[in-house]
Amino acid sequence: MDGRGRAVRMSVELPLWRALAGYRVLTLVYAVLIFVFGQDRFERPGVAVGVLAVMAVWTLATLPRVSSAARCTRPFLAVDLAIALTGILLTPLADAHAQTHDGPTLPSIWTAGSVLAFALKGGWRWAGFASSLVAVANIVQRGEPSADTFHNVLLVWVASIAIGYVVEVARASERTLARALEIEAATRERERLARDIHDGVLQVLAMVQRRGTALGGEAAELGRMAGEQEVALRTLVSGGLVPPSRTPEAAPAPAESGRPGPVDLRTLLAPCAGARVTLSEPGAPVLLPPGAARELAAAVGAALDNVRRHAGDAASAWILVEDWPDEVVVTVRDDGPGIAEGRLAQAEGEGRLGVAQSIRGRLRDLGGRAELLSVPGQGTEVELTVPRGKADT
Repeated sequence: MDGRGRAVRMSVELPLWRALAGYRVLTLVYAVLIFVFGQDRFERPGVAVGVLAVMAVWTLATLPRVSSAARCTRPFLAVDLAIALTGILLTPLADAHAQTHDGPTLPSIWTAGSVLAFALKGGWRWAGFASSLVAVANIVQRGEPSADTFHNVLLVWVASIAIGYVVEVARASERTLARALEIEAATRERERLARDIHDGVLQVLAMVQRRGTALGGEAAELGRMAGEQEVALRTLVSGGLVPPSRTPEAAPAPAESGRPGPVDLRTLLAPCAGARVTLSEPGAPVLLPPGAARELAAAVGAALDNVRRHAGDAASAWILVEDWPDEVVVTVRDDGPGIAEGRLAQAEGEGRLGVAQSIRGRLRDLGGRAELLSVPGQGTEVELTVPRGKADT
């Protein structure tokens, strides 16, 4: 389980262990007060004082033991339960009338803390074992148990087993959540690698294939080989295979010193302008965090690559940058032939992930969205929106 899984477990279990520690101290005080205000009925108060003294020393000395499941060891649980059972069985020795009335035992409800420790440590089976021993001790101590005795024994037994079962369900949920977080992190890393490959290697292989076919001769064979490698690489990327040495935790961080300041998006988009690409931008800087600015610029570049690839070199494109208080919107529009209905889904199924990963994937990671509008024969428009609040995180 990775760091996120451990954090999830701590966030769920730590309050339970803290509550148990507080419960043990409070119930110890309660048991002492019962003795103080009812000591007249004890024939042998020395026995009661001895039992309560052992309970007090043990409870205060072992508070760190009930801070987590790892520190709450089996030997501790065994001794803790033994003290509780001994206190119950010694109650008639301190109070000769304990077997004839339904008064509290010497440990009183402190005993339930031992049972709860079993439940938190080992689940409902451990809780059932501990509560059964406590039930037997209470019945033996009473001699002739009443209906109230059986009622209290059954209540502790059912409650402890229920708590143990809830703990087991919570732990199973934590493991499932931790696994889901691992899968999500791996998926995001795979998508990031797919975008990088699409923006670099796949574009070069596609260009070599087109140019080789156009030139003919030996170049055509080179183009054919490049095309085969492009197909193989697309299949590898779309199949979700991530190199084992590149895990989300091991991904290199950007080589930036100090605390990077915001970046003007206009400077990153300026190289996109050309004879066939018109860039319209605000007069003031469009500031975004460095990572968000780079990803948004890369998505714009992927959209322009699609224009050149599918609409041809004769197509024109326009980039419009809008800087709003709560979001930045970049629109890329072209006058090409447009995209036929169902073509994007077909391309994604073939492993062509330009729109799915290089554009939509990037915007999704930024907390934004990418909307595509295309009418056959009337060009294509891609609107990229990045909320400022999410992009800053």
